[in-house]
Amino acid sequence: MKKWLIPLLVVGAIGFYFYSSIVSFNNTAVEYQEDAKTKWSNVESSYQRRNDLIGNLVKTVQGAADFEKSTLTDVISARAKATSVNINAGDLTPETMAQFQQAQSGLSGALSKLLVSVERYPELKANRNFLELQSQIEGTENRIEVARKRYNENVNVYNKHIKKFPGSLLAGSLGFDEMTRYKSDPGSEKAPDVNFDFGK
Repeated sequence: MKKWLIPLLVVGAIGFYFYSSIVSFNNTAVEYQEDAKTKWSNVESSYQRRNDLIGNLVKTVQGAADFEKSTLTDVISARAKATSVNINAGDLTPETMAQFQQAQSGLSGALSKLLVSVERYPELKANRNFLELQSQIEGTENRIEVARKRYNENVNVYNKHIKKFPGSLLAGSLGFDEMTRYKSDPGSEKAPDVNFDFGK
């Protein structure tokens, strides 16, 4: 073998190693990022299911005689705001996430007030349609919690991947930025006192 070929082969081997490492880092980051985006879509889907159920719940409650109009108005208004705030999975910034979270929290608060108000309306508490919707909303709240947890788990995997050395040297230049986790609402460490049973 000619002597000049040895350094050329060494340089080629080093170059191939670095190229393979960059490709591997990039492809893994893309995979983790897409997984996290999919989990965010599941979060939005769970919230959309809740919004749809709340719409049906409001229609049922509207049929009750003399039900507090202000309570219904608050729920309808909060639902409209919540459904108007959508985030593209590729634009999950702390600001957009906070805006989404605030809208959903507003709807949660209005819904809790409505469910507490129902306690004063025996005909609603005995309405099978209302009880079924109430049960589905409770189940959907659990789905939302699971979806948010899974989203955060996937974001954690992605963020660790792009922050670990030597990937941290490549992430910025390849367009991989840290993704935002879904944070709990302020005061959520205190369990809300909402009774979904209503004497069932």
